[in-house]
Amino acid sequence: MVTKVLKVVAQTEVIKVQTKDGEKAKCFIRLKELGNDYSDEYQCSMLGGIAKSKFAHGQLVAVGLKFSTHENNGVYYQDIMVNEIVQIN
Repeated sequence: MVTKVLKVVAQTEVIKVQTKDGEKAKCFIRLKELGNDYSDEYQCSMLGGIAKSKFAHGQLVAVGLKFSTHENNGVYYQDIMVNEIVQIN
């Protein structure tokens, strides 16, 4: 897991998804590294109770990110999951 201080760019509305353990809340959040217009951005998934947290555009957050990859039909995909997120005042 990687911990970073990032800026919130956008967050989607919460949706319900079916998992093997039942239904869970899910949303996506786009986070940007501090710096200039060309700083790296991350499109991340948030699941469960974390997904219900709302963050405003431009807000600074400390985030624990989990990076993983999976293969489907010979194509590799990268997933970025938010494990923990805390607003910085």
